[in-house]
Amino acid sequence: MDDCMFPELKNDLILRAARGDSTERVPVWVMRQAGRYLPEFQAVRAKHEFFEVCRTPELACEVTLQPIRRFNLDAAIIFSDILVVPQAMGLTVQMLPGTGPTFQEPLLVPSDLGRLNSKTDVNQTLGYVFEAITLTRHKLEGKCPLIGFSGAPWTLMSYMIEGGGSTTMSKAKKWLYCYPDDSHKLLQMLTDVIVQFLVGQVLAGAQLLQLFESHAGILGPGTFSRFALPYIRQISTRVKEDLVQRAVKPVPMIVFAKDAHYALAELSQSGYDVVSLDWTIDPRNARKQVGPNVTLQGNLDPCVLYTSPDRLTESVREMVEAFGTQRYIANLGHGIYPDMNPDHLKEFVDAVHKHSENANGIQ
Repeated sequence: MDDCMFPELKNDLILRAARGDSTERVPVWVMRQAGRYLPEFQAVRAKHEFFEVCRTPELACEVTLQPIRRFNLDAAIIFSDILVVPQAMGLTVQMLPGTGPTFQEPLLVPSDLGRLNSKTDVNQTLGYVFEAITLTRHKLEGKCPLIGFSGAPWTLMSYMIEGGGSTTMSKAKKWLYCYPDDSHKLLQMLTDVIVQFLVGQVLAGAQLLQLFESHAGILGPGTFSRFALPYIRQISTRVKEDLVQRAVKPVPMIVFAKDAHYALAELSQSGYDVVSLDWTIDPRNARKQVGPNVTLQGNLDPCVLYTSPDRLTESVREMVEAFGTQRYIANLGHGIYPDMNPDHLKEFVDAVHKHSENANGIQ
């Protein structure tokens, strides 16, 4: 959908940062900023099941806007879940209280790949996400850009085989070693759907895209290079090519491969405009590895938000100093936790703006 169909954008800080243009202050947003730490989100969830919120554009729009109303954030991210892709491919996923995502019938053996609909029409099976994006773009009234997202193939594959969360992902990793050809087949199926899904989000109005490789850290350099990185690269290339073919300007793309400290150089050369870092990575070392032509995002330890305002502000100052104020998007090193005090997120956001403006000589 053409930008002229939406309200004029009033804050393009994050878009400029992602593209490497000069910014007067560091833009900031937070993973899971629409979530359980907000009382207003809990009020919605008290009446509606998790995936019901995801599948109802009006509800997804409302919870997306909740943190934007509270905080001076520089981006909104559409409320959804990475597991809507496996759902679109025919698997049943539930979000169970106290357990988290649970697959009724996970993939156990390679023959189970026949149960998947690899040719799913994303406009039919994921159209509710596109509707939510378009509605939210209008409701944002140009206050800030809207981010769309997807899980990356390896992360989705691991959930589909494990049947839910796991500390080892041993069942999924077993596939990589015992069924490598079938693993590649599944990863390619997922990649094909993810490309269509991300393109559809841009056509619906998303102004940036983030790819979440949340389970990168469970792999080593060799398995990551073989089973994750090729598909991460393929996604950025194909999404941009598809948009160009449609005469649509490609949007900035962010890749977040959690705990993939061993692959920063490779990720910086994978076609993404922004590489997001978790809190275990030193920003200065990261900059040395990725070079000057990629924007970095991150990477405050979410647990810092438990501390006092003074200590939080000092931690933010140190983070901004380590990253620098250009080619940088401030964020946490992972999603905000459900028991966080919302007032502390406000302190974080305001501190990023204050310290980066001071560093840029803006009074």
